[in-house]
Amino acid sequence: MGCFLSTPQDTGGNRRRPGNIGEVSVFVPGLRIPKPVDFSLALGDQLSKTLVERLSALRTRIVVMAGQEAPTITRTRRKTATQHGGSTLADLLQALEDYLPVILGLVKDGSTLQHKVQFIWVNQEDDAEETAIFSAWYEILSVLHLMATLSLSQANLLLLPRTSLDGYSPKVSEESRRSSVDIFLKAAGYLDCAVRNVLPQLPAEQRRNLPVDLAEGVLRALCLQALGQAVDIQLGLAIDSTKATLAVKRRLACEMVKYWQQAQDNIMNLPLSNGWGEKHRFFVKWKYIEAKASAYYYHGLILDEGNTEKSHGMAVAALQAADEYLKESKKACEAFNAAIPLSRNPPLWGTMKYLAEKIPKDTSSKVRINRDLYSYEKIMETAPTLPDFALALKPDEYQLPHVDASWDDETYRQGTA
Repeated sequence: MGCFLSTPQDTGGNRRRPGNIGEVSVFVPGLRIPKPVDFSLALGDQLSKTLVERLSALRTRIVVMAGQEAPTITRTRRKTATQHGGSTLADLLQALEDYLPVILGLVKDGSTLQHKVQFIWVNQEDDAEETAIFSAWYEILSVLHLMATLSLSQANLLLLPRTSLDGYSPKVSEESRRSSVDIFLKAAGYLDCAVRNVLPQLPAEQRRNLPVDLAEGVLRALCLQALGQAVDIQLGLAIDSTKATLAVKRRLACEMVKYWQQAQDNIMNLPLSNGWGEKHRFFVKWKYIEAKASAYYYHGLILDEGNTEKSHGMAVAALQAADEYLKESKKACEAFNAAIPLSRNPPLWGTMKYLAEKIPKDTSSKVRINRDLYSYEKIMETAPTLPDFALALKPDEYQLPHVDASWDDETYRQGTA
């Protein structure tokens, strides 16, 4: 029970680590790929041949699809987003959804069968080449993680700008942006379920032996990242809307800061020393700084609506902070793209395309106007505190599915095993 096997990175296994993952709008963690399992050897004398064969067929389908399509999924290209990548992700997600109710039978009512099979997954973020654990809960956790990863990859494909037929600069359609919000919430739901309902089922020793990409902090950071990116899309939609007020935009920007700050808090002390894990940390840092630029910008605009010297001074300080964070975010973005595996930014669009133009322009203008009105010494040097809003966006409520009906006839065999 709880046996653990970890193969070091230098053993020359079959991990696939791409050197370049192309354009990134959404950070997609390193793909975890399952290796084949012989269910008949472990469960042949415990379960019916029909059920063993069904388990084998469902999992083999996932092994084959994930192994063949990993390079396609990891290295996203706009050319393949609809022709190939999109359908691949949907098919693999469906295969995982078909498998989950059946594998859950191994843990039904605390069955000892949950410890009979050694499940092996190849990792890309951990120093270990692969991790093998005699635990069906480890398998379920890995499946949920892969479902979340595929969802994030779907969102990335939707949010890579495409050149429009009218010849204007590349953009992302409103339909794609709204669809991506739903996908982000779905991914967050998978991860939230993994943290709340699956991790607690693993004994403390097994939890300590999990690869770093399944550590609670990484799962929570990914969940918060998905929520933060969903709010980013909502802010972009609000910017495009003539009905959205400055107060609405500021609230969204301030909430986005909190999601990214919490994501950073969860991931900062984890041992993500190798390329992919460190790249994940760089992404969270970049987006956190970018979010602060947005929040200080809108906070500054609202403060500037005040009629007092103090409010105007605070507005200037907030806008100057926004401008500094914008500059800092560009450096953080470069650090992210330079980290292995290499990546690059798609053409600028959405929230940051708008703010990259507006923040320097409005900051310069407000500083000049207010310095004409007030002496330099009276303008506040320290940025005001951002408003603290309650977080509105929550993960989709994902519940593990009911155990597949094919287990109903297996009660006697389990009971007498």
